[in-house]
Amino acid sequence: MPIIVNLDVMMAKRKISAGELAERIDITPANLSILKNNKAKAVRFSTLEAICSVLDCQPGDILEYSKEDN
Repeated sequence: MPIIVNLDVMMAKRKISAGELAERIDITPANLSILKNNKAKAVRFSTLEAICSVLDCQPGDILEYSKEDN
């Protein structure tokens, strides 16, 4: 998929665990893991907003577009 999720990078920079982030943005650790491991098919803007608020970052710090070579 050409959208890359760099959530683990931002979490490391902010020194926050997956469990703490999941609790603070009110999603299950399993759903956070799906998003973090680039397995999600979609992300709600409300979830993205909560992540950015907690991690004090921009959506572009978390999501990246990469052209796939065909």
